[in-house]
Amino acid sequence: MNKKSLITLSWITLGSSIFFFTFFSNEKTLENFGYNLLISAMYAFGLGLSNGFVNDFLNKKLSWAEQTRLRTIVGIVATLIVNFIMVYLCTYLNYVVIQKVATAEDIFSKKYTFSIWFMINFALMISAFLHAKGFMEELKKTSKKEVVEQKLIAKSANAQFESLKNQLDPHFLFNSLNVLTALIDENPEQAQKFTTSMSKIYRYVLEQKDKEMVKVEDEIEFAKIYCNLLKTRFEDSVNFTFDINPDDLQKQVVPLSLQLLLENCIKHNFATSSKPLNVRVFTEGKFLSIENNLQVREQLTESAGIGLSNIVQRYALLTKDNVYIEKSEENFKVKIPILIEKNSQKMTTYTSQTTENAAYEKAVKRVKELKGFYGNLISYCIVIPFLVIINLITSPREIWFYWPMLGWGIGLAAHGMNVFAIGKNWEEKKIQEIMNNQK
Repeated sequence: MNKKSLITLSWITLGSSIFFFTFFSNEKTLENFGYNLLISAMYAFGLGLSNGFVNDFLNKKLSWAEQTRLRTIVGIVATLIVNFIMVYLCTYLNYVVIQKVATAEDIFSKKYTFSIWFMINFALMISAFLHAKGFMEELKKTSKKEVVEQKLIAKSANAQFESLKNQLDPHFLFNSLNVLTALIDENPEQAQKFTTSMSKIYRYVLEQKDKEMVKVEDEIEFAKIYCNLLKTRFEDSVNFTFDINPDDLQKQVVPLSLQLLLENCIKHNFATSSKPLNVRVFTEGKFLSIENNLQVREQLTESAGIGLSNIVQRYALLTKDNVYIEKSEENFKVKIPILIEKNSQKMTTYTSQTTENAAYEKAVKRVKELKGFYGNLISYCIVIPFLVIINLITSPREIWFYWPMLGWGIGLAAHGMNVFAIGKNWEEKKIQEIMNNQK
């Protein structure tokens, strides 16, 4: 309980003592005012401190954000128990110890029912305010934390994706220059053609490397040009076959993925006229597959493993679909997912403002729901006691206040169940059951 709360309880004590002294005290004396002040302080601080302790204790043990339903149920039960105990204790101290106008047995008689009922409702109003305040503070902290986490995730994903894309420039250029160097010695005329073609290919690399996805059609056309480039050097030692479903041409793949995989085929396998390397590019369900006969070349130096690793990591940032690598004694195959741009799980590249707005709108919606419920609860705790007073003053023989109390109470309970999603597990289970049946 902080200093601000103690000051608030002090003001409640002073205000309630002045109210009861003015309207309900028969003797307007300083001594009587002192009695009212003492009794008001006992009720205000007794109920306020006990409810504050329960609220702080539950906030430490149960998180509003992660355990909302359990926190609500435990909070209601604990609040009712504590308030009943404290109200009866304060009533005992008031009438038995301080004023000495009743015995301990009288406290449980009908004579003090109204007083106890009024104070219990007053205590529940204080509890509702404290729990609502605790929830708002927890929600505010959680919302800020989610915004910060989303910003970090977005920045991390962007940085990782950019890093992976930036690997492509030196990787492609380095390997192309190696091919060109070998070709200059073997066939200078072909080397000149290779240089011209390489400039066109590298232009495509520069155009597409900053994109998350490109059309299968564009990637296939680029791959064919790159294959012709490879045929310039290897001639009959390498054969390329393309078998692409026309329906998949407008779908998406990671840019330069085919070029990297084709490059890997050449890099890790030997190819001769007597034992040509046969590379087949084809669609297989929702995958684009690149398969070659396995003719493993002995590596003088260990491979950096950039090509295949780069593809796997970039797909992991874009979709939940995996890149599959299948190896047998005769063949090696890599299957990359064909993506549909609108339905694919794209990398989180939202700006900080967009992320913050989404989290803010979600928090605002939740706060409105909770404000409505707690406003309803506080109104109930204020209005019902006054209806009880009016009923007992105007027509004590005709008790009618329990009708609005019962009707409004049922509505309040239904409102609370809806806000905190109590009892909705069966809906989720039924939805899951229907979805499983449809599958």
